[in-house]
Amino acid sequence: MSDVQQRIDDLVKGHRVVLFMKGTSQFPQCGFSGRAIQVLKACGVTDLKTVNVLEDDGIRQGIKDYASWPTIPQLYVNGEFVGGSDIMMEMYQAGELQQALGAKV
Repeated sequence: MSDVQQRIDDLVKGHRVVLFMKGTSQFPQCGFSGRAIQVLKACGVTDLKTVNVLEDDGIRQGIKDYASWPTIPQLYVNGEFVGGSDIMMEMYQAGELQQALGAKV
């Protein structure tokens, strides 16, 4: 496992909820990342760890390889890849994301 992959693995496994995104939760740098943050806030997530991929080119490319998923943002819950903003939105609308996050529905 490369250094970048190890750093990503440590982040994913070291935090309950991790969002790899463009920008920060306070200042998302793309609409998809902004929507992902809004969905997580709507689910009541308070222990969110965000990783700004724009600050680290290694992680920006490495996260795509890590999950074999070509786009950002990417959400991980309890060490498992959940998906990008479209999947998050679909899961949220179906009530599945709230369940995965352990939120009160």
